[in-house]
Formats: sequence, C-alpha cells, structure tokens
Amino acid sequence: MTGRVAAAVGDAAVTGVDVVVVAGGESTRMGGRDKLSAEVGGRPLLAWTLAGVAAAPVVARIALATTPARADALAAGGWLPSKVVAIVPGGRRRQESVAAAIAALHASPDAIVLVHDGARPLASRALFARVAEAAHLHGAAIPVVPVAETLKRTAAGLVVETVDRSALAAAQTPQGFRCSLLAAAYARMPPAGEATWTDEAALLEACSMAVHVVPGEAMNLKVTYPDDLVRVAAHLPGGSDASAAGLAASAGPLPASADLRVGIGEDAHPFGPGSPLALGGLTFADAPRLLGHSDGDAALHAVADALLGASGMGDLGRIFPAGPETPRDISSGTMLSGIVARVRGAGWTPASVDLTISAARPRLGSRLDEMAAVIADIVGIPVDRVGVKASTGNLLGPEGDGRAISARAVAVVVARDAEPGR
Repeated sequence: MTGRVAAAVGDAAVTGVDVVVVAGGESTRMGGRDKLSAEVGGRPLLAWTLAGVAAAPVVARIALATTPARADALAAGGWLPSKVVAIVPGGRRRQESVAAAIAALHASPDAIVLVHDGARPLASRALFARVAEAAHLHGAAIPVVPVAETLKRTAAGLVVETVDRSALAAAQTPQGFRCSLLAAAYARMPPAGEATWTDEAALLEACSMAVHVVPGEAMNLKVTYPDDLVRVAAHLPGGSDASAAGLAASAGPLPASADLRVGIGEDAHPFGPGSPLALGGLTFADAPRLLGHSDGDAALHAVADALLGASGMGDLGRIFPAGPETPRDISSGTMLSGIVARVRGAGWTPASVDLTISAARPRLGSRLDEMAAVIADIVGIPVDRVGVKASTGNLLGPEGDGRAISARAVAVVVARDAEPGR
C-alpha cells in the first residue's frame, strides 16, 4: 500500500465532483447471467448502484460507461437518476471505457473525478465524500479494507508458504483522481496502448505517481459471482435489509409489533503519543490520538459493542482482538462496518443508535452532527435515528483530567421479518 490507512472522516468540504460508473463488463463469472441487469427488489442491480451514487451530496454529475449494446436500453429505461449526464459506449477494455467517459465530462484539469464499479451498490455517501476529500488533498486516493483471511501461496495443489498480510489490503471503489493527474498518466501510457490495468490506481502506480489510501467499507460488496448477488440483495430494500448506500433514509416508522432488541456498549481509551485524534468517525488534527491497537476511536467501538450486544453476538474484542489477527491502526470505521455486516447477516437490522461521549478535551459540540451523519452512513440508518451527545464539563476521573475519552452507546435492532417498510 502507498501509505497507512487514515482514520475515517465525515462529510468532505469538497463538493461538485464527477463520477464515472463503469458498467461495461461481460459478467463472465456469473454463469452467463448479466449481473448489472439482475433484478433486486424489482430493480436492476445497476439502478441501485446509480441511485446510491446520486444520493451522495458530494456528487454533481455521473457519466455511465457501458457496452454499445446496453447503452440504448439504459437511455430508454426511464430509471436513470437526473445526475446522469452522459452514457458513453465503452471500449474493449475497462481502461478505455473510463477514459472515454472522463473525456465526455469535459471537466477542468483541477476537477476531481471518481471512478466506481457498477456492481457495487452498497458504497455509502460518507465513502464518496471521504475519497473525494483525499483526492482533493493528495491528487489520487482509493479506499481499501484489511485482508482478514490468512493468505497461502499454493502450487500443484499444495501450500507453498503463508503470505504476510500485514502490508496487504483489498482495493475498492470509488477511486478518486485529479483530472490533470490522470491526463498526465494517459499521456505516458495511453488507454488504447498495449498495457492493461485492473484499475486507474494501477495506471498511476505504473507511472510512479503516489496513490493515497482511505478506509474502505466491509459492506461495500462487489457482485462478481452468483452468491455475491444474494449477499448484496440482503442489504437492499426489497431484498432483506435496509441499504447501507444511503437508501435507508426512505425507511418508514417501526411497526408496533416489531421484534426489538436493545444493546449497550461502553469503551474508554487514554490519550497516547502522536496525532490525530479519531473519534466518532471523524479526525481532529490538533488533538492527540487515543491509545489502542486500532485507531482508538472509543465512540465507534461503543456503537459496535452496542450492536453486537443487541444481536447477542458477544463483543468487539472477540471479533477484532488486539493481536496479530487484527491489523495495527485499523480504522474503527472499517471495524464498525464489519460488525454491521455481521449483525445483518445474523438476521437483525439496526434501527437506532444513541451515543454519549465523555471528554474534557477537545471541544466536540460543533462536530456532533457530523459524527451522527458518519455513523448513520456506516450503520445504514437514517441520520434522524442517530443521537450523538457530548459531556465535557464536571467530569470525574481520567476523562475530567483530560487524560482519556470514554463513550457509551445504546443500539436498537429489529428482527429481519419486522424490518421497517416491509
């Protein structure tokens, strides 16, 4: 990886970015089934992806790169979001399709463009903002998630060696780039040339251009195989769960007869050396970080434990132990995203979260709404079902002395069969 995974941030200051959605694949690993046209909840999979992209406030325009055969059908389908301003017939390879879509946008050299897979319908609004902000700051940025499984190198049906995964990560989309940086890379290695890249980050790597990384999301699943479609469908309206892609905001009130469970989570971390502080999914550049095996975000840890408790699934330490099984400095946003996926997989849908943070420093009042928005996006619930409060005065113990931060959370989950809106 080119750099360490940074802590999650809230809504980015960057706005008005363009997004290229790549929808030109041949679904060769789907057993002959077109995954983008596969219906989920009465809509094509691609429709869910585009709706999620269009729901991100940071996104201004969308260019859709697809096959010539699919372009006319998409234009006539009547379900494209209004932010889709161009449908571009793609080329023979992904890189040619992306380059054609970027050219169709006629963006300025300083503009930020995001490239997103059409088969990833669950990327959150916060992820789009996070990548756009990092690309604005650094020129190029991609989301990554830690590799959880032990990796083996094999040959002739035998294990040759165990691969060290501590420096490995799985890349996701959206990936963000400054247009001038992509133009420089295209000038050196034209999209129609002999070299083939799996994504735009690989192109920049080949040109010795730095690509920064930000935390990805465990819920940001990509449909590649038939089983993936089942997993994704479970998290989309009309499948089994509310979408974590911002679509959950349309959920209605809980029925009076819903099977509800309530969980409580608590966590505390002392301040340690270094910075920045990661708290509530945000970063505080001028505050010291919290000590921990992860980034130390006590607030997100408390939310994760509350969700696990409500679902009867133990605690965060069992799933992400402070040992070699868990990458050091792992983003707590990534951890919480993984917990949400486990909770949903066990048949429970998060319904609400109430969080209280106790800290004498830093002052949090002006950023509580940002925290609520980030937590809502990760958990996949409307922001009005997330409460975030801060207690900063008259505190006792290490919190009052400014030596630690603690957090308590209450989470409500609802049984899948009683999901709102069903």
